[in-house]
Amino acid sequence: MSITFVPTPAVPAIDASVDHAIQAIVTGASTDATCSTDLAAGPWDFDVRPGYGPGSSMGDVIPTGSPRQGELPSAYREADEEELHERIRAAKATLGDRVVILGHFYQREEVVRHADYVGDSFQLATAAKGRPDAEAIVFCGVHFMAETADLLSGPEQAVILPNLAAGCSMADMADIDQVEECWEQLAEVLGDLDAVDAEGRVPVIPVTYMNSSAAIKGFVGRHGGIVCTSSNAQTVLEWAFARGRRVLFFPDQHLGRNTAKAMGVPLEQMPMWNPRRALGGSSAEELVDSRVILWHGFCSVHRRFTVGQIDQARAEHPGVRVIVHPECPMEVVDAADEAGSTDYIRRAIDGATEPTTFAIGTEINLVRRLAAQYPQHEIFCLDPVVCPCSTMYRIHPGYLAWTLEELVAGRTPNRITVSADVADPARVALERMLAAKPPVVDAPRTPAAASAR
Repeated sequence: MSITFVPTPAVPAIDASVDHAIQAIVTGASTDATCSTDLAAGPWDFDVRPGYGPGSSMGDVIPTGSPRQGELPSAYREADEEELHERIRAAKATLGDRVVILGHFYQREEVVRHADYVGDSFQLATAAKGRPDAEAIVFCGVHFMAETADLLSGPEQAVILPNLAAGCSMADMADIDQVEECWEQLAEVLGDLDAVDAEGRVPVIPVTYMNSSAAIKGFVGRHGGIVCTSSNAQTVLEWAFARGRRVLFFPDQHLGRNTAKAMGVPLEQMPMWNPRRALGGSSAEELVDSRVILWHGFCSVHRRFTVGQIDQARAEHPGVRVIVHPECPMEVVDAADEAGSTDYIRRAIDGATEPTTFAIGTEINLVRRLAAQYPQHEIFCLDPVVCPCSTMYRIHPGYLAWTLEELVAGRTPNRITVSADVADPARVALERMLAAKPPVVDAPRTPAAASAR
């Protein structure tokens, strides 16, 4: 009797590309949904007109005068994916150590694959600081990130943003004129904002999230404040409360609210500051009684997540482990099993010792990449609609290829610089952030909410 051995079918690799997913939706090869079929087009179709472009922020109002990208040569617009990859590889080989490419977690897979470093905005700025040998730093992210890299890199290093239209709607929700006006109005209510009381504290300490312009970071540095990340927000608030009676937190209301609430600050002591209203829309008494004044800003990516999505995930995947980013609305954070920074989410998945189902509430490019990197788990985005960060998606491999070939030719396109009057106080605020190291807390490996599939 002969025995025939049938090979075990190979498990197809998970495609991390959001672009491939969108193209499949548009062509009808996939029954999934996307928030905009315009995402299937090249971003150069939108660079010539104002707006954040298709994706999560397409409904947000872009400030007048926001940077626009010039026309990308047709050779890059018309090249297919493999040709662009080959041009990028060839240019990188020619440039060698003269250039370092930084890729944010929310970037397209087609861009991230060419990055020398991949991380969040702070990790990448730190990486830039650690490469003083590089003549140019190509930052595949958004404008405020490139500014921060310029703040932390050497004066002779050029920081380049491949597409100048890659801004950030959250960062744009707190502009320097609005913040200065807010500060003046707070002084009318709280008195001299530099006056120190008997306990050694001033009336208010400004705290800005990393996701803000260099001008805002400079403002914070000038007024005794500090920058925070999603990883050290609690440590930063503790630092601020030790120095001030209250905190002005911008631009993301959700990170501020979720962090302060976890520290025991009651919601009634967290009034919202709407820059289009007198006293931000609050009474003088509410501001005096406040502990955290929240700016009326948000991330359009994380605002898409809902309690209903969590309920659906639990119904369809019993035992699912739900982890969301603290930029999500409070009710979403409360309904999730865990909330944490991008690094927390990555460590939680990496630390899961048994096959686990994860529902993740953060940007889709990262979620799909994690699903591809950890095929032993089932990992999916809470939002069933494919809707990437509008502005991160403006960085296309065509722009990266163009940028690198410009550098090969001896030209330096799209250089991002921060003036000294802004840079000096901004660095002070960043150095305070660097000193505010959070305690090392491991992500839980097997919480009660998690189960093996």
